[in-house]
This record gives sequence, structure tokens and C-alpha cells, in this order.
Amino acid sequence: MKKYIALVALLLVFSTGWAQQSEKPNILWIVSEDNIPMLGAYGDTFATTPNLDRFAERSILYENAFSTAPVCAPSRNTLITGMYPPSLGTEHMRSTYPVPSYVKFLPKYLREAGYYTTNNAKKDYNTVDQPEAWDESSNKASYKNRKAGQPFFAVFNLNVSHESSLFEPVAKLKHDPEKVSLPPYHPDTPEMRHDWAQYYDKIEDMDAQFGKLIEELHQAGLSENTIVFYYGDNGGVLARSKRFMYESGLHVPLIVHLPKKYEHLANTKQGTKTDRLVTFLDFAPTILSLVGIKIPEYMQGEAFLGAEQKTEHQYVYGFRGRMDERIDFSRAVRDKRFRYIRNYLPHRIYGQYLEYLWRAPSVQTWQDEFKAGKLNAIQSKFWQEKPAEELFDVLADPHNVKNLADDPKHASDLIRLRKANKDWLVKSQDVGFIPEAILSDIAANIPLRDYAVSEKYNLKRIQETADWASFRKTSYTGELIKRLSDTDPTVRYWAATGLLILKAKSGKAGLTSAVKDTEPAVRIAAAEALYQIGEKELAISTLTEALQVKNIVARVQALNALSNIGADAAPALDNAKALIKTEPGMFDYDSRAAKDFVSRFGK
Repeated sequence: MKKYIALVALLLVFSTGWAQQSEKPNILWIVSEDNIPMLGAYGDTFATTPNLDRFAERSILYENAFSTAPVCAPSRNTLITGMYPPSLGTEHMRSTYPVPSYVKFLPKYLREAGYYTTNNAKKDYNTVDQPEAWDESSNKASYKNRKAGQPFFAVFNLNVSHESSLFEPVAKLKHDPEKVSLPPYHPDTPEMRHDWAQYYDKIEDMDAQFGKLIEELHQAGLSENTIVFYYGDNGGVLARSKRFMYESGLHVPLIVHLPKKYEHLANTKQGTKTDRLVTFLDFAPTILSLVGIKIPEYMQGEAFLGAEQKTEHQYVYGFRGRMDERIDFSRAVRDKRFRYIRNYLPHRIYGQYLEYLWRAPSVQTWQDEFKAGKLNAIQSKFWQEKPAEELFDVLADPHNVKNLADDPKHASDLIRLRKANKDWLVKSQDVGFIPEAILSDIAANIPLRDYAVSEKYNLKRIQETADWASFRKTSYTGELIKRLSDTDPTVRYWAATGLLILKAKSGKAGLTSAVKDTEPAVRIAAAEALYQIGEKELAISTLTEALQVKNIVARVQALNALSNIGADAAPALDNAKALIKTEPGMFDYDSRAAKDFVSRFGK
């Protein structure tokens, strides 16, 4: 009798455990590439998105959802780690700097908890891969291959709307180019209208793919057990959206559906809209909160659904580092009304040439119109240097064309958001202030997050120097000259960069010494500054030599400087030609930059 009771008890334990596991919600992520909320559900009347519009009617639509970066790989790093890439050193496009061992990819936690994890098929996580996070990761990966009753976490990436879809103009369009409503910053050219119409066509194709995935879920009898997320991986896709710090680059669609049995996991009703601020930093903790897994302390976001959901953010943050072969550095803060952008390299124009971006016909025609003097002030801004600070009222100015940073009426908002930016830089231990040529050397010996929280990283002094460097105030010149001799090479880099931005002739002696610095990043910044004050021969010889250093991102930095110098940089052409590869790989950014430099100034 006792054996019988024990056996029954054991069976009850197993059956109860299995029931609990089977009650865990499935999670389906459907991710579209390169699109802002260009959907009917968000009020875009030109968009043809019937499937997503119907889905939104029975789901929660987030009006204020944002990617952390305006480009895919760094944003995907946020999604997979639950951490802010500038705090990990993973902000630069398609860098592979390692993260600490305690940072596990999100699917790992789910797989360890019994979930079947699948990815179809894009990864692009901007760090060393963790392939063991997935049961399957391929273009054939599917939740359909799991064991009977096993809960799943499945990701499907819809790349039909990707930027590359505009590289080849199609002859027959479904959306009429003449009916496109152009943003005020784009010129009215046939190529621009065609690219916009073609993009709307691709959004329609994406909507059809989304509908197919939802129908497959329904046919499999899983609709009532699956929480579905639909979102875009970053903004896009025409120039000044993807890669740029405006609403067009960072504002993404996010629609979440919770079946009836899981509605209690949300504070918002299905079929409604919410203005809650949400960022990609929140996605990993939200998924763990939904499935009942403890959120690791190192994750920097906050759950917006599930048992551990928190009150909403006051601010969300964004960043920009190197984009492919072009170097830039900006940070952004967004609340429900304003977008603040801090540009730390304001002397770099917005529209720096990028080989990949320039494949779209609309970009070239925009540049041609600028060179021909046919653009108005708003349309011309893309081809000019940046201010150190930008402030936009996104409710009154959704296209972010009226900078309020110098408007006395908004001085208090500027100060408040400037402080929010500084506070977050310190809290997150942002290592993006370290030039990548130095950053990459550090990463070869220690994960950058570990370096960021160590005593070796003097963020306060570095950030102070970067502020002096980028605000274009001549009153900082003397301090910048002094800091050319600082013991920290990153401080020396920002000091040289500040003198470059100011074109400070009084820095000649210090810059002449700095071109002999042990760090290539400092030598290159100092050389470019010397060129701007007339010391052309020394500047160009220094930059030419820099093309032969072993550090690839130092070579990219030097090529950026040479491209900005232009035809005077002809002595560097032979060294640049030596870097060009017939078939450059994804990470051969020195080859891409060299090819552009030679093609423009090699005759």
C-alpha cells in the first residue's frame, strides 16, 4: 500500500511539473528590418499593411518604442544581451569585441528553463557569438521541430524591407511615386519619389510575410498559448533615417499580443494603444519576466510586461558610433515630447559617404542637388557640419528639422536633457568615448565592460575633455593644449580632436609633438588638426604613415581624415591603394574607405 501511495505521489509530481511547463507561454518574435512605424495601425494612410493593422486591433500598440541604435547589429546586441552596447564596448558597427562571461544571450536562459529556442535566421549580434543559445539557427529553423508540449521561443526575421531592397529600382510599382508624401528634408526628385514608393511596396510585402507567420501559428493550434511580439529592428531606410539619431532612425513599431490566458501579465488592455516609453534595453528582461525566470542584475533595462514589470522610464537613450567605414559619435535622450542629441564630433558632416548607403539611387541624387545649389536650408543641412547639441519637439516637429537648442524658450528642457545624458553616461559607464583604435587594443586583453568598471577608466576626465572638444568654445583652447600631455591617451585624443574642431593655431607646438605620440589614434587626430592650421606637409606624411599600422580601425581613422582633406592628400594614394581588396569581406572597412579615397582623389 505504501509503495502504491508513493508511486501515485511521484506521478502527481511529474504530471504537475509537466502541466506547469506546458502552461509556460510560447514567445514568438517577428522582426522586420529597417522600418519606422510606416503602418496603417500607426496612422500612415499611404501604407498597405492589412495584416499588421488587424493584429494591432487585438493587441497592445506601443507608440513610443525605440531601438537603442539606428542600425541593426548594435541594436541586436542590445536585444540579445539586455545591456547598453556603449557600456559593453559593442557600439561600433559589426565589431566583435567580447562581452564578460556572465553576460549570456537571452535564449540561453530560456533554453536552460526547458524552452526550445529557434532563430530564422539573422544573428548579427555585434559580439562573439554564443551558438549554444539556440536549439536551431538557420533559414529552416522552426518551433515546429520541438518536442511535443515543449514551450518555445522563436525568432523570425523579415528582411524584405531591408535597405538593400532599394539598390535595384523595380520597373513596376504598386505605390504611386507621385502620391508619396516626402519628408521636408528630402528633395523632390524622380529617384527620391521612386525609392520611397518602392520602400512602401517592400513594407507591403513584409506585411504579407507577417500574415503568413500568424496564420501558420493559428493552423498549428498555438494562438492561444503564444505571446507574439512584432517590432522593427531599427528605423529606415532612406538616407537620414537608418544610421541617424532622429525619430526616423530610432523610432520603431512595436505591437504585442497576449492571448486571453496571459492578459493578466500586462497592465494595458488588448486592442489599445499606450504611450509608455519602451526601449530595446527592456526586451530581454521583459521576456524573462513573462516566462517566470529571474532577471539577472547585470541587465540594464526594465520589464514592461510580466510578473516583474516596473514603472515606465522617464527617458530612453540612444547612441551612434562608427557606421561601417565612417567614424562618428553621438548620444541621444528621448522623453515623451523631446529628442535631445549630443554630437561629440560635430565637424563631421551628417552625410559622410558610405559605400553601402550610396547604393540607393535617391542618395546620389540628393547629393547632386546639393552640389548644384538647388536645395533649401532644411534639405542642405544633411551635407553640412553638425551642431554640438540638437533639441526637437517631436510632437510639433515629427521630422526633427527645427533645432530648438538655441531657443531661450526651451533652455530649461535643454539643461534637463543634457543632464539626463550625462547622468546616463556615468551610470552605464559608457566606453564609447575611447577611440576605437585604442578600444580594440584593450578588448584584446580584457572585456570592455570589465575595463569600464575598473579604476583604469577615468570617464569623468575623459568626458569633460570631450565636452570641451566638441562645444566649439575658444575659451577651452588653453585647457585642451595642456591635456595634449595627459597620461591617458584617450584624454590626449580628445584634446587633439578639440583643437581640430576649433582650428586652433595656438595649439601648433603641442600638436607637432602629438604626431609622435605612441598611440595611432592620437597621432591621427593631431595630424588632421595640423592640416587645418596650415601645417599640411607634416599632417599628410603622418596620415600616410598611419595607413601602414597594424590596427585596422586606426587605418580607418586615418582614411577618414585623408578623405576630409581631399586632393591635397594625394601623397597617401599609394599606401591607400595597397589596402584595397578585390573582394573585401564584411569587416574590411579599411578597404572600403581606401577605395572611396582613391576613386575620388586618385586622378
